[in-house]
Amino acid sequence: MTAINPTANGPTANGETRFHVDEEHEHSGGSTMLGFWIYLMSDCLIFAVLFACYGVLGRSYAAGPSGADLFDLPLVAVNTSMLLLSSITCGFAMLEMERNRKGATLAWLAVTALFGVAFVGLELYEFAHLIHEGAGPQRSAFLSSFFTLVGTHGLHVTVGIVWMVTMMIQVARHGLIPDNKRRLMCLSLFWHFLDVIWIGVFTFVYLMGSMA
Repeated sequence: MTAINPTANGPTANGETRFHVDEEHEHSGGSTMLGFWIYLMSDCLIFAVLFACYGVLGRSYAAGPSGADLFDLPLVAVNTSMLLLSSITCGFAMLEMERNRKGATLAWLAVTALFGVAFVGLELYEFAHLIHEGAGPQRSAFLSSFFTLVGTHGLHVTVGIVWMVTMMIQVARHGLIPDNKRRLMCLSLFWHFLDVIWIGVFTFVYLMGSMA
């Protein structure tokens, strides 16, 4: 006699039920990735607008300090290295995930999160120093656009850290199940996206601003 799956919505054989669930799961996963790519594209538009605003306002100093007067390039270089290293360790986490190594995946995610925390901490230190020197966002259009662009990126990194810690808890509790793997892939895309945006910020804002 053929066994009946009690979770099925009718007298369906095990093989047929499994096929239906797998098909539904695959469709759900594809929808998730498509929706996440759409979100990333919308984020690209947000940063494109912020870069454009900085391009227009980045020389409006209002008789105040310029980037050459304010930016501490060695500090920014250290901060940039933190984010670049976090992108590498995030890639290691994804490699371990593909090998179904739960412990190694969690370890690399923890290292990535620590690099992210270091990045945000240095950015907050920079903001606090600028404000202490009287170069707050209200000082000029240049500083308003600078704080908005860099601060928006920093906010995204903070959200990414919270997301990463949440995923570490999920993986620790439920393991590397397909749903967690898909969520980790989305997190990895988001983190690498922030890395690419920061390279643009470092080049367009800090390097070009220091040469102005």
